[in-house]
Amino acid sequence: MEVANIIRQIAITALPILIAIILHEVAHGFIAYKLGDPTAKMMGRLTLNPIAHIDIFGTVLMPLLLFVLTNGQFVFGYAKPVPINPYNFKNPKRDMAISAAGGPLTNLSLAFLSVLILKYAVIPAAGFMSEDVVIKFIKPMVMMLTASVTINVILASFNLIPVPPLDGGRVLMGFLPHKQSQALGKLEPYGMIIILVLVATGMARYIIMPLMNLFMALIGAV
Repeated sequence: MEVANIIRQIAITALPILIAIILHEVAHGFIAYKLGDPTAKMMGRLTLNPIAHIDIFGTVLMPLLLFVLTNGQFVFGYAKPVPINPYNFKNPKRDMAISAAGGPLTNLSLAFLSVLILKYAVIPAAGFMSEDVVIKFIKPMVMMLTASVTINVILASFNLIPVPPLDGGRVLMGFLPHKQSQALGKLEPYGMIIILVLVATGMARYIIMPLMNLFMALIGAV
């Protein structure tokens, strides 16, 4: 991939990634705050300021590494997790699940909004613009919004893998009976190892791909 093309692709995907992962984490903290846990607010994490959420590896190095290794075909990242203290909730089991669900739901909302802007604003506007404006402004906007759809759907789908500490694991714990929920919670210290194994062996795609196809259909992106 040429340097100029790499720079262009990074410019197109950087903003959607940043918006997706920051709002994902802010949603967790905001919902937790509304349910009685002020931890994220007290620690200054209910802000859209990227500096408060950037994780050097997850937000910067990993997306760049994936971009280079996959020739720009796959980019993924994450922000610093928002701190939540479930002991501040009236119903810790239920409210933790609700807070966890807020992240993926926010990403799906962003993907749906991107589809709406594409279909009903940007693409129709291209018919009234000069070729020069289309090339310089409309085409990059289409590429950025398309990237936003893909990134947000991937982020939502990946986080719904039902293994704690991912959101899917925490949501599942909220639905399971107490005994089974506790058993699943005991996997959390080994959760990232399990997730890495699922990704490395390709088994994760059997969870992620059906979810991505479902979400793409639901938001009208297919």
